[in-house]
Amino acid sequence: MQVESQILQWFNHFHENPEVSWKEYETTNKLAEILDELQIPYRRFDDVTGLLAEIGEGDEVIAVRADIDALWQEVDGVYRANHSCGHDANISMVLGALLLIKNEKLNKRIRFIFQPAEEKGNGANAMIDRGALEDVTHLFGVHLRPIEELPFGKVSPAIHHGAAMFLEGKIVGIDAHGARPHQGKNAIDVTVAIHQALKNLYFSPFEAYSAKLTKIQAGGDSANIIPGTATFSIDARAAKNDILFKMKDHIEKDLQAIKQLFDIDIEWEWQDITPGAEVSGEAATIAREGIIEVVGIENLAEEVITSGSDDFHFYTIRHPEVKAAMIGVGADLAPGLHHPNMTFDHASLTIGAKVIAKTLSIISKKD
Repeated sequence: MQVESQILQWFNHFHENPEVSWKEYETTNKLAEILDELQIPYRRFDDVTGLLAEIGEGDEVIAVRADIDALWQEVDGVYRANHSCGHDANISMVLGALLLIKNEKLNKRIRFIFQPAEEKGNGANAMIDRGALEDVTHLFGVHLRPIEELPFGKVSPAIHHGAAMFLEGKIVGIDAHGARPHQGKNAIDVTVAIHQALKNLYFSPFEAYSAKLTKIQAGGDSANIIPGTATFSIDARAAKNDILFKMKDHIEKDLQAIKQLFDIDIEWEWQDITPGAEVSGEAATIAREGIIEVVGIENLAEEVITSGSDDFHFYTIRHPEVKAAMIGVGADLAPGLHHPNMTFDHASLTIGAKVIAKTLSIISKKD
């Protein structure tokens, strides 16, 4: 019961003190404070948030990662940082696993990666660049799953995320009076054309993919001015990395064609690219063993296939020799991830912590 209450206390703190990507200063300070209290050695960085902690002995390293950033979104009419993706839960589960395993005799070192900026898609790369995967043979992650994927009590040994990329664009035309549209170059017409072009992307029906406009900003307060300038965002996703990059090429060709068709300037930049999952069968098998020992085979779920994305998979894209899997924890999470009022059953935090701890314990004692 003491472990459960401690995990919930940590969760409440991180939930009530969210910080957005690359600005997780107090979150990192709190993590350092907790590790100091637990007498766990760790390493911080001068130029980025997040930290690495380590226990055990040996040449080989098993790693587990928790993402620590929050989203910036409108909640009840106010824009603020908000942990609607459940990273506060991920932090608490990984800390709970550390608490459960720290006094065990281990044959390998276990590294705890508290990673910033997952929501920006480049926090994993920052940790890799700072040695997070040195000597690592196996890597595990953890994430709560929405109720349509996993109900409370069920745990999956792997999450197969899709690949995703995000574009920020600007249309530069000419404003015109509403009575004289021929004198301008209407940015709204261009955004409609972009929307239709995205709807006309076709790949094999056996592939899962989507591309859509997620932001359009044009015009001011005057209803009689046709805007020449607009900004827009595109969210593109696919189950496979190769389909995503084919989609990227198609979108760029379409933007070039629309630019010429409307004789207007369009500027764009791909802000983030998050690769699809490369799941290790060996890592998933070890996680499956840990799940069965904690919650029983009746609560072992199938591997989750989701259209969501996560920068966790940069670890294996850049280090394909590392065997990795992200554990999915059922929590009756609703209405869904990234919903500003997302809620879940907090009892899932202890389940997740115990599964992570058991998985790490199993592999750390293997020859």
